[in-house]
Amino acid sequence: MSKPIKSIVIVGGGTAGWLTAGTIAAKLKQQNKQGCSITLIESPNVPIIGVGEGTWPTMRRTLKKMGIRETDFIRQCNVTFKQGAKFAKWVTGTEDDFYYHPLVLPQDFDNFNMAEYFNNQGAQQAFSPLVCPQDALCEVGKAPKLITTAEYAGVANYAYHLDAGSFSTFLQQHCVKNLMVNHVLDHVVKVNNAENGDICSLTTQQHGELKADLFVDCTGFKSLLLGENQQVPFKSCADVLFVDKALALHVPYPEKQSPIASHTISTAQSNGWIWDIGLQTRRGVGHVYSSRHTSSDNAHQELLDYVGQSVSSPEKLSVREIDIEAGHREVFWKRNCVAVGLSAGFLEPLEASALVLVETSAEMIAEQLPVNRQTMDIVAKRFNNTFLYRWQRIIDFLKLHYMLSQRTDSQFWLDHRDPATIPDSLKELLTLWRYHVPWHDDFEHVKEVFPAASYQYVLYGMGFKTESSHLGVSNSYQEMAESLVEMNLQQTQKLLDILPSNRELLNKIHRYGLQPI
Repeated sequence: MSKPIKSIVIVGGGTAGWLTAGTIAAKLKQQNKQGCSITLIESPNVPIIGVGEGTWPTMRRTLKKMGIRETDFIRQCNVTFKQGAKFAKWVTGTEDDFYYHPLVLPQDFDNFNMAEYFNNQGAQQAFSPLVCPQDALCEVGKAPKLITTAEYAGVANYAYHLDAGSFSTFLQQHCVKNLMVNHVLDHVVKVNNAENGDICSLTTQQHGELKADLFVDCTGFKSLLLGENQQVPFKSCADVLFVDKALALHVPYPEKQSPIASHTISTAQSNGWIWDIGLQTRRGVGHVYSSRHTSSDNAHQELLDYVGQSVSSPEKLSVREIDIEAGHREVFWKRNCVAVGLSAGFLEPLEASALVLVETSAEMIAEQLPVNRQTMDIVAKRFNNTFLYRWQRIIDFLKLHYMLSQRTDSQFWLDHRDPATIPDSLKELLTLWRYHVPWHDDFEHVKEVFPAASYQYVLYGMGFKTESSHLGVSNSYQEMAESLVEMNLQQTQKLLDILPSNRELLNKIHRYGLQPI
């Protein structure tokens, strides 16, 4: 039990495997700990799922810590800048129905709650553009920075859209070349357990037996180590989130220099929704839907109708079908095995939560890497408590988008508003928010997956009403709020004036590169 942890084997490549390998290896390198080896083993020619092509702003910090230049990442992974998500037709389904979940916080959000002012005004205008400039930037396709802005720094907060296949290859090359991760291409044919139930080794086709002290399961939906070997059950949330199918395709731009959207576009359909992500050379478009509420033929036709608005002959594009089993493992770390990525669970890509869960999982493993087997169970317990909480918060947040909808055009939307399908934790918050605007203290953890601002953007973007306090507001509060509204107007205009378009900045990055830090 006191034997030190000297070797880590990650099973499975893809984004989850290589992000985990890079994050742990970079942390060990930073601490100058040379007594622990990292080996990643993946089967040759296994296709990458690659559904989620959107990240959170946290990816900037993750890549920076790994020692990756942002310029190289942008050039080699078909990367574009993402400043939030636009939700179209989610409330009423009409053509003018949309709101934004931007990545910029409301003005002075650490100290001042603008939502109180918004509600007192009787919601005379949309919430997001009242409190931050990012809606306006997205509507005209602006980039979040200038070519003179340093790598990973931003004038406005931003994340990325990327090509998942290229990203995995890019990470692999960096991890092997610069972070000394051992890469083994081989098939795992058997998982061998010790008497106490720990995994002691893997039997491979060509490399024989691979031993390790800690095993990381990145085998995707198969969940070879945690699910199959350690027999950790899968906890479905299909009773809360109904989407279980996805149709995905690549859509060409009309012209090589066509404008690139600065945000993910999520457009609600009769029984699901369509994502639309602009990369440098193409768009990634997909339709996620509930097979309990519609047929695959109807879903396919809705996707073709959507794509047909911007390209001719959409029926000639190749469509990939993906099954979605919404939910997660009951625990994520058992004995000396921890799951990261799809092997831990999967939810629809409505708020790009897949990659951020990979990032935060890899970060916690790296930060709290057990010194020996004796402390591993303590770290595992802490890891499981943290991520069970995070998964539940994400499920609640995704459900919020559906149950606030006023659409009545299908049973899909009506069923989402059935109280029996809404988690008690979300019901409790909504009861609170009828009388109190969301704020920092409404949540249990300092590091929340979604801050109070995210709930404000979705709630008030979808027409939720918080009653004005019977206590009223002070003159000083009113004056401060009005000054922040004016500041936001001025900042919005300034950013519109100085920022280039997404396409323009990306062209300059390819030509000149960004300034290294």
